[in-house]
Amino acid sequence: MKQRISIVIGLLIMVAVVSLSFKPDNWRILGTKTVDYQLDKDVLDVQLRDGAFQKLKFVVRGGALNMHKVIVHFENGGTQEIEMRHDFDKNSQSRVIDLKGNKRIIEKIVFWYDTKNVSNRKAKVTVLGR
Repeated sequence: MKQRISIVIGLLIMVAVVSLSFKPDNWRILGTKTVDYQLDKDVLDVQLRDGAFQKLKFVVRGGALNMHKVIVHFENGGTQEIEMRHDFDKNSQSRVIDLKGNKRIIEKIVFWYDTKNVSNRKAKVTVLGR
């Protein structure tokens, strides 16, 4: 019995060490928006001003939606339009989207979508950046 307890404790320590040494891929949450039913446009105001970003990724949870277009507004006044044309299932994510130019601070992200949700659950869109 003592040997089993020692083995379990040893395994728990190994799992803890491995999980602490794992480095995430440095994605930061820029914001989350719960979207409406129908064809709509939403604005995600990015409050994170302590980082500049080169890549975006969209994560959808809860409901399904069709993302049509995204416009990223940068703090320096520039914009980048991204044709998404992506159908998200209720628990899915987009490809990694490369932003043009050097790392830049994002002020807001505007996105156009329509929902295809038959379960009456609103989709929650989270935008990640790195």
